Amino acid sequence: MALMGTSDPSGEAEASQEKPFVLRALQIALVVSLYWVTSISMVFLNKYLLDSPSLRLDTPIFVTFYQCLVTVLLCKGLSSLATCCPGTVDFPALHLDLKVARSVLPLSVVFIGMITFNNLCLKYVGVAFYNVGRSLTTVFNVLLSYLLLKQTTSFYALLTCSVIIGGFWLGVDQEGAEGTLSWTGTLFGVLASLCVSLNAIYTKKVLPAVDGSIWRLTFYNNANACVLFLPLLLALGELRALLAFPQLGSAHFWAMMTLGGLFGFAIGYVTGLQIKFTSPLTHNVSGTAKACAQTVLAVLYYEEAKSFLWWTSNMMVLGGSSAYTWVRGREMKKTQEEPHPRENEKSNMEV
Repeated sequence: MALMGTSDPSGEAEASQEKPFVLRALQIALVVSLYWVTSISMVFLNKYLLDSPSLRLDTPIFVTFYQCLVTVLLCKGLSSLATCCPGTVDFPALHLDLKVARSVLPLSVVFIGMITFNNLCLKYVGVAFYNVGRSLTTVFNVLLSYLLLKQTTSFYALLTCSVIIGGFWLGVDQEGAEGTLSWTGTLFGVLASLCVSLNAIYTKKVLPAVDGSIWRLTFYNNANACVLFLPLLLALGELRALLAFPQLGSAHFWAMMTLGGLFGFAIGYVTGLQIKFTSPLTHNVSGTAKACAQTVLAVLYYEEAKSFLWWTSNMMVLGGSSAYTWVRGREMKKTQEEPHPRENEKSNMEV
């Protein structure tokens, strides 16, 4: 069970080539299925915890805090297991270093915004609209890459972003026409998209502080989040609401809460696993297809009736996201295939 990519990529590529096609296809199918099941289950479970009429728990910050706490405990447990029983799991050694925690703190603030706004968006909007509500991540990626990193974007990539924006506004319009629009949830969705983009940018800057280990970063991010959430729980009165919660002593409630934390931890692992067995481009395509399946499942499960234009907005968002991934993939491939100017100069000098 490898929980951290420390093996040689070239060795993995050679090993995968030696495997029969049927076996490789089966492995990929299983990994993609695992990613879909984990991701979709996490969304539906979080919706239950955040906005279930039967549960009636109005403490979104506490739900997020508890999921971070579960992740910290799982990381520490796996680290201890790897130390005590070498070879059982491939997981880095984790020791809380306050200096490293301070270095990661700016990213942790963005991370808190990302997971909190995600959950708040899910609390106020339906699962069917959840994908459209958080669909502006790609647009913010392009915008922030230009503002913060001074990276320009091609015309065709900008064109795909315009399709996403059009799908987002059409979705908002159709939710309003059906009387199910929550401006609060939509705002939280936009803020979540912004934080997801910022998180991706600042993760690259912070990774050297944790020796490039994603699992160490996960540990420190969630540990910092647990500390920073405490004053929020007090200020927003969620601790009082939790103490008055009728099902506080219910084993079923805590089992669902813990399961939500397990899914939150597992999604990081299965995402990495899917990229390892396929590619970043295939992972993005899989994520888009998963979002489509999730939307259809939500409409069927909650027995909702949606208009043609509502479905059109979803197709615009999903199609625009897929097209952006395809365009960027082609541009990156073209850049890699182009000879470096200095290499050309060197070869001309040798001739």
